[in-house]
Amino acid sequence: MLLLLAFPQAQAQSTLSGVVLDSVTRQPLPFGTVFLANTTLGVTTDDAGRFAFARVPAGTYEVVASYLGYALRRQVITLTNEPQQLTFRLPPSANTLGEVVVRPHPNKPEDYQKFASTFLGSTTFSQQCRIRNPEAVRVEYDAEKNELTATCADFLTVENQALGYRIRYYGLDFRLNFAEGWMSFYGSPVFEPLKARSGRQQQRWAANRSRAYKGSLPHFLRSVYDNGVAEAGFRVQRLRRVPNPARARADSLLALMRAQAFSIRALDPARFDDSLAHLIRVPRQLEYLFSAPLATTDFSNRPPVAPEVLLQFPDLLLVYYDQELADPAYVAFTARNATPDQTLPAGLDKQVSVLHLQQPQVPLQANGQPANPLALYTEGYWGFEKMGEFLPVDYLPPAQPSRTR
Repeated sequence: MLLLLAFPQAQAQSTLSGVVLDSVTRQPLPFGTVFLANTTLGVTTDDAGRFAFARVPAGTYEVVASYLGYALRRQVITLTNEPQQLTFRLPPSANTLGEVVVRPHPNKPEDYQKFASTFLGSTTFSQQCRIRNPEAVRVEYDAEKNELTATCADFLTVENQALGYRIRYYGLDFRLNFAEGWMSFYGSPVFEPLKARSGRQQQRWAANRSRAYKGSLPHFLRSVYDNGVAEAGFRVQRLRRVPNPARARADSLLALMRAQAFSIRALDPARFDDSLAHLIRVPRQLEYLFSAPLATTDFSNRPPVAPEVLLQFPDLLLVYYDQELADPAYVAFTARNATPDQTLPAGLDKQVSVLHLQQPQVPLQANGQPANPLALYTEGYWGFEKMGEFLPVDYLPPAQPSRTR
């Protein structure tokens, strides 16, 4: 999951200003960068280290200050109608303080390629994304954990020609665990719209942004907040997974067969291979899908007076988006990552996702963004979408035409 912050609420606006200082000398840091993470809002400090955002919509933001040669600093604030001021005191980084810094060994090409392909994704839009400063990232593989990690001392620059954004991704923390089959990345990105070469390119970017938004996790969570999941084109069902009691016996038989593979296989090779394949295919979990569609209030509630909506449900949610087919690259990606004995599920041309909660309740802000983005875990189609579909929090989809009677 990515760091997702609150979308501006209603029409209330405020001003945000402050100063960026050296934490040691207390001197101002001119021409530094201050931005609201996951948005297109960013400014540069003046000669006195001061910065100002005018007319910032009310909401919760992570404000990030960055300066070359200094450590990044973040502050989470909630803006209402009143102006707010912030002071950032940035500590010099190790090389600025004169310490000896051992430069990590160059990235292994195969490790970097695995990071880049996983981070950017395999979607049609991801194929139009490029990392413009690959030298900024440090990729390491931990053989003991069977885990690939990537970090960035300053920021990673990703250019998305499908959506028309340049993304500076500060404080990247990327992890790909091969043993357990999961991936996560975290950081503070700021979006800069690219300058279109023509009106036709600008129209293409607008259409692609709308397509990336429709059916996405942010789209679904906004519809939950607005109590309009079905109206937005989503269908939700309860999914339960339980351990398969037959799996323990299958594992025992597999261990026995592998320990005595030479002698057993010599008696009847074909039967041995068939039995081995059958035992391997025994699922570790059993799935039960509840057929009745869920209403929004079945998996969320709005406490009296509180501005948030609480996302809460037992088991898992299986979420269908019926208004748009899946990216054709999804079928190829699924087939490419399937094991030789695995049968591809039906309906891969549909957008079907599974949503997990990592805590009992997850508060959603005005646009449905979770107060704690790490409290949500996704698989299926939402897990497939990556940087190619990554939109800023202040993105607004085109207004739908009103219906006439």
